[in-house]
Amino acid sequence: MSMLDTYFLQRSVWALLLWRSVLVACMALDCQDEQNSLSRCPSISQEKLLDRVIHHAELIYRVSEESCSLFEEMFIPFPLRLQTNQAGYVCITKALPIPSSRSEIQQISDKWLLHSVLMLVQSWIEPLVYLQTTLDRYDNAPEMLLNKTKWVSEKLISLEQGVVVLIRKMLDEGSLATTYNEQGLFQYDAQPEMLESVIRDYTLLSCFTKDAHKMESFLKLLKCRQTDKYNCA
Repeated sequence: MSMLDTYFLQRSVWALLLWRSVLVACMALDCQDEQNSLSRCPSISQEKLLDRVIHHAELIYRVSEESCSLFEEMFIPFPLRLQTNQAGYVCITKALPIPSSRSEIQQISDKWLLHSVLMLVQSWIEPLVYLQTTLDRYDNAPEMLLNKTKWVSEKLISLEQGVVVLIRKMLDEGSLATTYNEQGLFQYDAQPEMLESVIRDYTLLSCFTKDAHKMESFLKLLKCRQTDKYNCA
């Protein structure tokens, strides 16, 4: 076995072990009653629920970042990476009223922080399902990439449930409109060209990774405000 083969084998074993640790670490977020509907989770404190939501968001961001890097290594040659960066593709969530600058984020209320996270989560559920269908059509797509993107798609729904319950507990909003995914936010092409499909999928993964980081950051800021309101950056 060559040194190169040994390197890739070691890397694959390491990635598999890390992936298993992520799966074990990620506990279920939703708490459901006997009718399988979301409740106010009386058995768990608000603080612990927020910690679980943050933990989920951290893992989703980490795995999405790994997925994006893996996709880039497998399907995006370096000249094409430069092309996509220079093209300035617009992320599908750009139209959402999500605060972007540091000053805006610092000024918004806890309520708007939570609703911003919910908007981002719900806006990505459908595009990630679409991404799964397109990746299944790729030749030689590594199993690790398919598993990671599928895992993220499933855990995003779990994160949505956790955020909805958190909003109900923290803001006492019993009846909550939970659908922010506006029609037309994500448009499908029937059968895009292969190169166009690859660029589009890469853009989706890149944009989702950025938004996953926003979700994590917003939730951590919320946590900070609960413990040290005047020293949160």
